[in-house]
Amino acid sequence: MIHIKSPEEIALIRESALIVSKTLGMLAGEVKPGVTTLHLDKLAEAFIRDHGAEPGFLGLYDFPNTLCMSPNAQVVHGIPNDTPLKEGDIISIDCGAKKNGFYGDHAYTFEVGEVSDEVKKLLRITKESLYEGVRQFRAGNRVGDVGYAIQQYCEKEGYGVVRELVGHGLGAKMHEDPKMPNYGKRGRGKKFSEGMVVAIEPMINMGTQRIRQLRDGWTILTADGKPSAHFEHDVAIVDGKPELLSTFAYIYEALGTRSEEENEFRKEALVL
Repeated sequence: MIHIKSPEEIALIRESALIVSKTLGMLAGEVKPGVTTLHLDKLAEAFIRDHGAEPGFLGLYDFPNTLCMSPNAQVVHGIPNDTPLKEGDIISIDCGAKKNGFYGDHAYTFEVGEVSDEVKKLLRITKESLYEGVRQFRAGNRVGDVGYAIQQYCEKEGYGVVRELVGHGLGAKMHEDPKMPNYGKRGRGKKFSEGMVVAIEPMINMGTQRIRQLRDGWTILTADGKPSAHFEHDVAIVDGKPELLSTFAYIYEALGTRSEEENEFRKEALVL
């Protein structure tokens, strides 16, 4: 069942989403060679709690940590550990926060030091595909329109689009209807309407779309060991159009870069 949100509820989801955005922005300055994912996890938990929220992932379905930390060939759901990050790694950081009864949930794949041009392209295409999907999340369109846009954008570059893991509705629960695959056919699936809120999150592999799971019951890897990228935004339909509730602006501020990629999905500029 799809839960349509009121403007007041969307505002509360936005508040939680922005706590996640700020957490990822704080972590952006800490992601470097030699740092462990467990250290980053502890920083994130403290930051979220200091901002009056609860970690959204900690204990959810018995997950043991605040962050899902997935380096290189890990697609999603990696468990933080004491292994230091290395120069040339990439790391997907997926974070959730809950405040005032509503969740925020989004993700960014970071470069660790200098990475290869091949990997940079994977990250760029995956992030661009996220916005291709967001553009299709508007009143009257359907789930398949979003998935089709992401799939076509990535497969034309020869990348594998993960099938088993999908985006989702977001609100008082971390995972609500509708499911939001990153593949599909135009005009198929549930129809979008005013007040819907979803998390759109392409998970794109450099090689095969196939995946496997570690014995820890959580960590998902590419079947061929090639890198995978993951980017995620929380989006609401407001006045019939997609409006971002999350932002990568705090990340870009920490990294000293500029981007206008989110401008078309905001009524007004975000004040940091």
